[in-house]
Amino acid sequence: MPSALEALVKAIRQEQQQGYQNTAVSGGMASFAQTWQRQARNNARRAQHHILIDEIMDVLGQYDATADSDERAAKLEYLLLRITNRAKPPENYLQRLPEWEAKMQGSPPNPPRDSQEKRKTRRRSRQQGNRTKQGKQQPYFKTYDGDGLDIDYSKAPRHSKLDIAQPARLQRPPRQPRPRRSHDEQYAALQALDEPTESLKGIGKKFAELLQELDLHTVGDLLFHLPRNYIDYTELSLIADLTADESHTVIATVQSVKLVSGRNGRQDLLVRVHDETAGMTIRFFSQPFLRTKLRRGLQLVLHGRVRYFRDSLQMSNPEWEELDLQSLHQAGIVPVYRMTKGLRPRLFRRTMKALVDEIHGQLVDPLPLSVLERVELADLGWAIQQVHLPAGRDHIDHAKRRLAFDQHLLLQLALLGKRRSWQSSPCAPMEVKDSFLDSFVAAVFPYTLTAGQQEAVADIREDFGRALPMNRLLQGDVGSGKTAVCLAALAIVHANGKQSVLMVPTSILAEQHYRVISAALEKLPDEERPTVALLTGALGKRARAEISEQLASGAIDVLIGTHAVIQPGLEFQDLAFAIVDEQHRFGVEQRAALRGKGGNPHLLVLSATPFPRSLALTLYADLDHSIIREKPAERREVETKIIERAARERMNGFVINQLEQGRQAFFVQPLVEKSETIASASAIEAYEELRHVFFRFRVCLLHGRMSAAEKDEVMAAFAAGEHDVMVTTSVAEVGVDVPNATVMVIDGANRFGLAQLHQFRGRVGRGAHESYCFLLPDALPEISLSRIQAVQAGEANEDSLSIAERRLLAMEESSDGFALAERDWQMRGAGELLGKLQSGRNPLHSLDGHSDELLADAQAEAQTLFAEDPSLEMPEHRLLADYVHRRYPDVAEIS
Repeated sequence: MPSALEALVKAIRQEQQQGYQNTAVSGGMASFAQTWQRQARNNARRAQHHILIDEIMDVLGQYDATADSDERAAKLEYLLLRITNRAKPPENYLQRLPEWEAKMQGSPPNPPRDSQEKRKTRRRSRQQGNRTKQGKQQPYFKTYDGDGLDIDYSKAPRHSKLDIAQPARLQRPPRQPRPRRSHDEQYAALQALDEPTESLKGIGKKFAELLQELDLHTVGDLLFHLPRNYIDYTELSLIADLTADESHTVIATVQSVKLVSGRNGRQDLLVRVHDETAGMTIRFFSQPFLRTKLRRGLQLVLHGRVRYFRDSLQMSNPEWEELDLQSLHQAGIVPVYRMTKGLRPRLFRRTMKALVDEIHGQLVDPLPLSVLERVELADLGWAIQQVHLPAGRDHIDHAKRRLAFDQHLLLQLALLGKRRSWQSSPCAPMEVKDSFLDSFVAAVFPYTLTAGQQEAVADIREDFGRALPMNRLLQGDVGSGKTAVCLAALAIVHANGKQSVLMVPTSILAEQHYRVISAALEKLPDEERPTVALLTGALGKRARAEISEQLASGAIDVLIGTHAVIQPGLEFQDLAFAIVDEQHRFGVEQRAALRGKGGNPHLLVLSATPFPRSLALTLYADLDHSIIREKPAERREVETKIIERAARERMNGFVINQLEQGRQAFFVQPLVEKSETIASASAIEAYEELRHVFFRFRVCLLHGRMSAAEKDEVMAAFAAGEHDVMVTTSVAEVGVDVPNATVMVIDGANRFGLAQLHQFRGRVGRGAHESYCFLLPDALPEISLSRIQAVQAGEANEDSLSIAERRLLAMEESSDGFALAERDWQMRGAGELLGKLQSGRNPLHSLDGHSDELLADAQAEAQTLFAEDPSLEMPEHRLLADYVHRRYPDVAEIS
């Protein structure tokens, strides 16, 4: 009887929104029930429907006479639970089933033999009232006199297993026959995805403008706007059954909304919710604007991690949305999309459903069937349908796996094409004798190179000896000695009579490289020593003109500089080798311009950010890889500790002690200025506070909103010892060497990823003194030092920790950047990390479904396809080529 129930639910919701004043419907709820009953009886098709109608009539019949608004709220909430089948029918009504079944069959009922005895028992029970035996719970249904039901809602029965059908299980995705289409027909279907969103039925100009705010401009954009999460109505939990330190989904009703003051004056929202079994608190940090949305009586679907906070259950910043009764009736899995202001989730879901229903069967699949069979992948149309309209959790897994594979494969093919293009023009090989290299290493380095450094030098030397240009990534942790490898490579190039260039992102880093490289090369005999020059934006016109002239004449062998090295008009005589430091800080055009300064020079890319090997092989498939895993023997370990906020004063005393010994300290903050939406520390606030804490010392401020010149000036002054304490933001992640800095304090440490935390820590421990890193997480329920200590002591499992807690624990336990990268990969999954590690246009969406196995499969299939058909010109590969060019119109954009 869906139509009658929908009308009833609408009336109940209106009554809840109006504060239980019995004004939602004309004449009140009891009068409405009498009218509603006629429609409901006509819609009823089963005896169970009729006993539900009986119960609804009894409860609503008492509504007018109930004066207390809380009791009215409880009655309506109970009816919603019964309507949605989340509460079982009371025994009193179940006993009416034979009577209604007989009525629906048109014959008188046959009462069971003991019906008279049961009626006597019920009569005696009514006479006894609410008397109970000692130690037993008071009954939920207190009395029933045939005309009404007296319900004690505070003692509602708990049903741990909800009466909802389980989803289908799918071991292997289905394979649909492919219609025969010419390439022109397939390409036309592909081009249809480029139609604007307004071409779709139901999307007008205003709706399209809202979609544009989400960067959704075409039908294809909309189709591949994947859900960020799902609400699984088949796996709902009751509040009384929730387990701490686990994630749950519950349906609950808002009881109260309260605005409270949090740390540093932030405004938090405390929302008390309950279902028929228990209540709990929801805390929204720095989101006071939700006060107007989360009104009393509103039914919500909440998903998040449950914690005990002050001996009561609490969720912090959970996923939430208003209960969609249609989704609950269907008992399925509902997608949750990223939204923007003014865009309603239900309308967006309806739009997506209409689009997917219409188009998923028309999508052309670019992957050959042989690839789908080898990797056991779903068809593209089926995957799109199931990622938006899933039939089960395993359907979602298969769908995401297919879409993730496509992303990896397209990127691999584009990168392999880029590598082929890069190496299409030959270059002159460069060779050097063993005796020269051995004497250079002995003269320049007062220590023995590590095994990783020696292997990297051997790799570069081998690349130089080929007629194809080198395209290599040198990856090494902070302080691993990448500069020493570069020095050896520069010496080989100079020995062959050619020029080199090193491009870095900032002037201060360029100056540091210039000092270090120049000092090292000074140890060589005059006749073997390259001429090194520095070029930055700070140089005057005359100095730049002089450098330009010397480069063109060949008088300068090694040029070190910032973006200035790619300025128009700057020409090399014979550039054979280019190094890019911190390559993610440069854009595509800048790197291309650097290559254009020579005749297809060898390229060495440096990265101090460790990341998993499988990820490196994915994002840098066009590059060969060299990795330096060891650290030089003189490099000191940095002692790392998690500090409770209550111990901050004691920590400041420790910092003062270090400063009194002539050392320096960094204080990193997650924000530049105080935020109304993020409850964490800011650099400007911290600067004002720490100026008073360290009043006897010189405190400076550095953040990303300062100009490049201002940042360079502050950093140079700090490196020169003109400041004792630097308060900064994430701009300190990559910086110059400050050997005298021994303390790194990271405030709001939970706000940073493991890679960033490790990079911050790498700013200290570069000198001869013991160094320390202190991690100060925000005061949040999901972060507890006692829980972390319990895991360290072996008293608890690491699975009981939140992601933030596990990151902090990992930082305390390890100083190996590569090991930390692997742990981050395992904790957060490939999808999130792929998004975090990209700059500019992201070649891979942040999508679940990524795995090491899938990456390996995509790499293998890409290499197989490329070896067979490098231009993807064969008929069976032409559509795949269209997809690659569609995703990456210019191969250079992913360089």
